[in-house]
Amino acid sequence: MQAPRASVLSNVLRAARHAGDGWTTPARHEEDDVEYMLFICTDPDGEDAAPGDLTIEQWGADLDARGAWKHGDRLRPVEAATTVRRRGDKVVLTDGPFAETREQIAGYDVIEAADLDEAVAIAAAHPMARVGRVEVRPVWPLDAGD
Repeated sequence: MQAPRASVLSNVLRAARHAGDGWTTPARHEEDDVEYMLFICTDPDGEDAAPGDLTIEQWGADLDARGAWKHGDRLRPVEAATTVRRRGDKVVLTDGPFAETREQIAGYDVIEAADLDEAVAIAAAHPMARVGRVEVRPVWPLDAGD
């Protein structure tokens, strides 16, 4: 088994820092980290993987070693989806996804990052950022008070 190529993720983070936007890596203070949900999506217009891109195993191992990965997994295809609606006292079930689209949510990851810039850099190193797309959203805890 090949060792994780953390240098690829480090290069993405370094590129984000030096992209001219003044972003610098904040000190890691886990109590200050924010959870982000990464929706891993297919994209018919995505590119093929490039030589040197991380595999999903390498990406996950690097994040896990840094303590930034909380959990995640792939999802079954949309054909296995059931959409649930409640209207009045009636529960309505529909086979399939809630929206007809060419793209599919193929999986998810929950990560911790100091800020959106770091979360975006982590998402940019995900293999699906090239062959698909990754949507990054901060988690909004119910007890956040806002």
